[in-house]
Amino acid sequence: MELTFRQVDVFATEPFRGNPLAVIVGADELSDAQMAQIANWTNLSETTFLLRPTQPDADYRVRIFTPQTELPFAGHPTLGSAFVWQSLGKASKSDVIIQECGVGLVPVRKQADRLAFAAPSRRRSGPVEQDDLAHALRALRLVSQDIVDAQWVDNGPGWIALRLRSRRDVLAVQPDWQALKGHYVGIVGPWDSVHDGTDAQFEVRAFVGDGQGWEDPVTGSLNVGIAQWLIESGIAPTQYVARQGAALQRAGQIFVEKISDDIWIGGNVVARIFGTITI
Repeated sequence: MELTFRQVDVFATEPFRGNPLAVIVGADELSDAQMAQIANWTNLSETTFLLRPTQPDADYRVRIFTPQTELPFAGHPTLGSAFVWQSLGKASKSDVIIQECGVGLVPVRKQADRLAFAAPSRRRSGPVEQDDLAHALRALRLVSQDIVDAQWVDNGPGWIALRLRSRRDVLAVQPDWQALKGHYVGIVGPWDSVHDGTDAQFEVRAFVGDGQGWEDPVTGSLNVGIAQWLIESGIAPTQYVARQGAALQRAGQIFVEKISDDIWIGGNVVARIFGTITI
């Protein structure tokens, strides 16, 4: 069996400095075990599989796998999958692309030369319980005085977000990967326009406790959860730019915009590898 394969660079501002995603098209005949094995083999943070939708309003269905597990939703796989689906000449049923995934239907729309997805509902929000907060702090080698606030921002993966005082503090964090095991923790801190510039307003990092533990280069699901938290609490404006990936020599750029009741997370997507995958 040969299927269409694309590898795309999501939230990219420069070549090869965004978050790569493998996308396999027409994967309806693949088993769960085959999808999991392929995602483990590509060894990217996520691999997606495009299938026929099961809901009448959806344009396509996507399944999202990390090398270790399947996710109900993730941000950069949403943008990358929509980009590939659209690039194959597909026409959406409405003025937005409707993606079907584990959390339901997610709208994706063109935004200037970018794509943007609407924030799905959070599965969990609000203050972080003391035991969970203590674990997150220990895993990031922080103490309570190092953070301003903490919040659940879970829209699928299980994110806890910690708000630090500055971009410098965010970039200085050195996680204890063993202590992080089993947890998804994100951190965010404001840019100082004098010392950091004005290209963005917030710096974000994402730490994933799967397997041996790793840092995600650019993370749509975390950024949308953080955006919901910061905008609702009045900490962030209704439109801002976040940067992510500096600690990994990446240059991810995330465009956040609140329109009516929806928060949209946008970014550039560029195709880097075109081909087929033999199964």
